[in-house]
Amino acid sequence: MAQTATQTIETHHEDMIHDAQLDYYSRRLATASSDSTIKIFDVEGDAQRLIDTLTGHDAPVWQVSWAHPKFGNILASCSYDGRVFIWKEQNNVWAKIKEHTIHTASVNSVSWAPHELGAVLACASSDGKVSVLEYRDDGSWETFVIDAHGIGCNAVTWAPAAIPGSLIHANGGNLNVMKKLVSAGCDNLIKIWVWRDDTKTWQEEETLEGHSDWVRDIAWAPNVGLPKSYLASCSQVQRSELTIDN
Repeated sequence: MAQTATQTIETHHEDMIHDAQLDYYSRRLATASSDSTIKIFDVEGDAQRLIDTLTGHDAPVWQVSWAHPKFGNILASCSYDGRVFIWKEQNNVWAKIKEHTIHTASVNSVSWAPHELGAVLACASSDGKVSVLEYRDDGSWETFVIDAHGIGCNAVTWAPAAIPGSLIHANGGNLNVMKKLVSAGCDNLIKIWVWRDDTKTWQEEETLEGHSDWVRDIAWAPNVGLPKSYLASCSQVQRSELTIDN
């Protein structure tokens, strides 16, 4: 069996680290901490270098998420302070380009959509709502709000852009794409949401039951147009589930 190399990075955070994410090329690392900061590192082989420490949140930062590099070096962060920041690196300087303050409680999760859908960010909050930020060509951000889970939302993630089976049933050689996300709640439920172009709204497609406690996290498996897609979820209790979406 091949051995896996392990690398340790001293972050110099002053409190607990809640999240650490590599960018698309695995050359940049972002860490989120209870010390209210985000740190950005260059990672090259066994060497690493602190590039910047991003400040602005007033409470623990729960999660960070890198956008696809086609949009530039862009990072989203969410915090217990109820805010979401979008950061961008320009001329080797990181700056905040968007502050999202629509939520009234802790924002627990942020997730960028597949790049085929554009620069679109989903945010899940303890106020029970999922908000979706979509970048427009004029430089503005349009916001959509989903009343997802009555007693709080813990996580959100996107489905792959390719519709299951689209490789087999491709239209003129082009894959059919969909705009779909999934949320995990304190109501022990998982909800799948789909965008309706005709009504310009997010609508609930399906509710998945089975967990007996808070659903803490969810993950959609990568899909390149195969006939089925897979969704994994984990709960507050010692139990995880795998759902197959036909």
